[in-house]
Amino acid sequence: MTKAELLKKADSLPLEPGVYIMMDKTGQVIYVGKAKKLKNRVSQYFQAGRGHNEKTRAMVASVDHFDTIVVRTEFEALILENSLIKRHQPHYNILLKDDKGYPFVRLNKNEPYPRFSLVSKPGEDGAAYYGPFGGRHETHAAIDAVCNLLKLPTCSRRFPRDIGKERPCLNYHIGKCDGWCLPEGPGAEEYARRIARGASLFEGKLPQLRRQLESEMNEAAEALAFEKAAALRDQMRALAVLTKQQQVIAGICADTDIWGLFTGQVRTGAAVLHIENGDLLSREVQVFPTGAEDSGEEVLAAVLSQYYLGRPLLPREIMVPFLWEGSDTFAALLTANAGRKVIIHAPQRGQRADLVEMAERNAREEVERITTDFERTNRTLQSLETLAALPRFPHRMESYDISNTGSDDMVASMVVFQDGKPLKRDYRKFAIKTLTAPNDYAAMEEVLTRRFTRYLEGDPKFAPLPDVLLIDGGLGHAHAAWEAVSALGLDVPILGMVKDDRHRTRALVTLEGQELGIQNNPPLFAMLGRVQEEVHRFAITFHREKHRKSAYRSRLDNIPGLGEKRKAEVRKHFGTVKAISEATVEELTAVLPRNVAENVYDRFHEKDGGEKE
Repeated sequence: MTKAELLKKADSLPLEPGVYIMMDKTGQVIYVGKAKKLKNRVSQYFQAGRGHNEKTRAMVASVDHFDTIVVRTEFEALILENSLIKRHQPHYNILLKDDKGYPFVRLNKNEPYPRFSLVSKPGEDGAAYYGPFGGRHETHAAIDAVCNLLKLPTCSRRFPRDIGKERPCLNYHIGKCDGWCLPEGPGAEEYARRIARGASLFEGKLPQLRRQLESEMNEAAEALAFEKAAALRDQMRALAVLTKQQQVIAGICADTDIWGLFTGQVRTGAAVLHIENGDLLSREVQVFPTGAEDSGEEVLAAVLSQYYLGRPLLPREIMVPFLWEGSDTFAALLTANAGRKVIIHAPQRGQRADLVEMAERNAREEVERITTDFERTNRTLQSLETLAALPRFPHRMESYDISNTGSDDMVASMVVFQDGKPLKRDYRKFAIKTLTAPNDYAAMEEVLTRRFTRYLEGDPKFAPLPDVLLIDGGLGHAHAAWEAVSALGLDVPILGMVKDDRHRTRALVTLEGQELGIQNNPPLFAMLGRVQEEVHRFAITFHREKHRKSAYRSRLDNIPGLGEKRKAEVRKHFGTVKAISEATVEELTAVLPRNVAENVYDRFHEKDGGEKE
């Protein structure tokens, strides 16, 4: 369907809540969304002149047709949207990595030697389940810690089947297991006692377990069973260490999830801190590709919908960095699912706000850890391509600047940035040859005419063509560049770099005179600032070099007997023109014949003060 046909279909939709499903020409679902009023929401995608962000423009360009499902309430739309996203995994939706939910610890007490294991949700199999806990990684670590504390087996052997069949494994020899595989091992009764202690840990009964261990240790000591007492003492010490591994936030939160969000140039991160009974149990961080132009409200709503809907257990409170349109509806839906009140709150100050900031910091650190410099640069160049409507990706950018002091030593610089980085081997310097008075526009035309003529003549030093020209200056400089390029029959995008009162590039200007602001895009602002600083630095450096050489020429030229070879010798010996001018005849004869030394001395000591630089 054409965009006009898509808009016509969208305008015929009802003003009722529902879900819309965007598909490409192959029938693949590429986006799923919900709406309070289908007609208003869907028609916005296909209206000309809408200010869509980069990601939305790409999605709309891929849409061939769409379907809708009308529902009765916003609740139903939210649930249906989440279900369809999980089923189709659309390319343009925000997608979490998995939907495993809070993990549980499982223990089948009907087995003679049961083990603790991690599962995604409780089953109806008669086993005991503890939790839910935070992230899967942290829950695995907790199971390992409990097993190490109580010296329970973590190997693949099964008991009593494998008792006495093989020699004990390495864990026994390094003191991490009490050798349950040995015929003379602790036995099933002691194993059951240890497992019960582990269950107490997962139930959060730390004080009770500590008192129990202390009582048993004292009884063993009174009975002179010092080896058993020492083992119980070690368990108490290990329990104290295990307890300290939790960050206590007593009195602040209970059964709470705290969310932080960070949107980078390339990826977005969402971090959640799980708090139960005042203890920070764990964190989870989801990182997914999404446009930097996506609003935080859209991202947070999408993440929380996928994360919580369909879960059997929900926290009592969810703290977020900000509320969004529809957050009340979402909280009501979670309340209905949980059978009790679920609060969504955006704290503004105090310890709760500090915890949200902690979650945001976790999200940011994870995004920055896995985002490469190449990805950041690529994203910045994409934003330049979009902002300036360039016909192709700006892999190669060339920038030009003119430098002069009056009519003397007029020069220009050409710098090249390849994929956002300086390509110094392709830098070029130009001495202005056709002008006798300062004229930046004419100088720019001359330089670009020479540069692109060399390209057309096949000079490899001036290949390839740039993807965009960045001209240091405003609209006038950009037009001068266009005159030169178009006169040669070439078509290269040209942008002027407009400076602020601090000589920093604040905007780009098109040939039509439209200013493109970049200050709201910090990465692009910084990149173009580096380009502008580099082209200016290179021009100034070349101008100073040329001016310095002119100074040498003006004072040492046309001295009888002082040819190029002797000029080089005297410069090398004295270093500067000033030192030469202050030298005596005797000092000059150290490198020159006496008659030539006298000529040099006379040049700098003429009655009128000599030639000026």
